[in-house]
Amino acid sequence: MASLNKVMLIGNLGQDPDVRSTPNGQTVANFSLATTERWKDKQTGNQEEKTEWHRIVVWGRLAELCRDYLSKGRSIYVEGRLQTRSWEDKDGNKKYTTETIAQTIQFLGKREGAGQNQGATQATPAAQTSGPPPFDADDDIPF
Repeated sequence: MASLNKVMLIGNLGQDPDVRSTPNGQTVANFSLATTERWKDKQTGNQEEKTEWHRIVVWGRLAELCRDYLSKGRSIYVEGRLQTRSWEDKDGNKKYTTETIAQTIQFLGKREGAGQNQGATQATPAAQTSGPPPFDADDDIPF
């Protein structure tokens, strides 16, 4: 039977990426991403919202780009897969966490500290760790 493990999120960074290197020299970045759902309550008519926080893990060159271009509050698109891992805490209790392992990140909006000429609609760097490059609207359509 076929299976699929795919996550697509658009949200804002909750903190600057925490970028480190593993003992074998691999770069890894971790950050939280907030996605917010908004709706109007049918009974009260009040505007409601709920924010969900996601743990994002990024490896390799993509992690380096996150270090260089992302900061708290920046809006991004993340595509990847879910992964659950476990460990034992200092008291010997087994703990679990579920993370999104990012494979593609598209930086949205303008970069913090960018000049007046760089608007929110201007493209910013995109990177992938696998798969085809993102579609560019200026490319010729292949059909």
